[in-house]
Amino acid sequence: MISITDDLEELGRQRINGFDVQGFVRSYGPYNPSLMLIGEAPGENEIDTGIPFTGRAGKELMKSLASIGLSREDVYITSSVRSRPFKWGTKKERDGTLVKRTYNRAPKGPEILAHAPLLDYEIKHVQPQLIVTLGTIGLQRLLGKQAKVTELHGQKLERSIQYLKTLDDDGYSWTQEDYAIVPTFHPASIFYRPSLRDLLEEDWQQIGEYLKEINDKKS
Repeated sequence: MISITDDLEELGRQRINGFDVQGFVRSYGPYNPSLMLIGEAPGENEIDTGIPFTGRAGKELMKSLASIGLSREDVYITSSVRSRPFKWGTKKERDGTLVKRTYNRAPKGPEILAHAPLLDYEIKHVQPQLIVTLGTIGLQRLLGKQAKVTELHGQKLERSIQYLKTLDDDGYSWTQEDYAIVPTFHPASIFYRPSLRDLLEEDWQQIGEYLKEINDKKS
C-alpha cells in the first residue's frame, strides 16, 4: 500500500491551519492501481473513522466499484482536501431545544490550494491507470474552473492537469504530461437529485469499458 509521507501530512496540517476545518484523513491504496478516485473532502463520518468514503456516499461508491468488478482494496481513494470543512448551524432536539453543531460543507478555493501538494504527490507517485473525479470539486481541481461535470461526465479526457509548482504560489500551473481522466458525479449527488442515478450508473459502466481497453493494450 502507498500513501503520503508523514512529512507531507504535517505540511498539509500546517498549510490548512486557521481555516474552519477539522481533523485529517490519510488516503491509502495500491501502487499503479486501476483507478484513482478524487473526491471533495472528508465529512463527519470520515473524520470519526479515519477512512475515506465511509458514510452513505461511501456505500454508493462501493456499489459503483462492485458494478465493474472492483473493491475498495483495488483502487486509491483520495480527495482534494484532507480535513473536514465545516460550518456552524443549529439542530432542534426532540424536546424542542436548539443545539449548535457543525455541518459538512464544500471546501473553498484557498483550502483546496492548501492541500494541493498532497494530491500532486499522490498523482505523481501512485501512477494510476485512470483518474476518476467524483463531483465538481475534484474535476475543477485538475482541469480548472471552466470544467463542468454535467458536460464532461463519462468521457475519457487525455489532458494536462493543474498542480502547484512551488509552495509559495497562489495559483496553479499546468503539467507538461497528459493524464487520462474520467469525470463523473459525486456518489452523494443521487441523494439530492435521484434522477442522476441512471447517468451515474452509465458512467461507471463506461469506466469499466475504458479499463478493459487499457488492459487489452497492455496485453
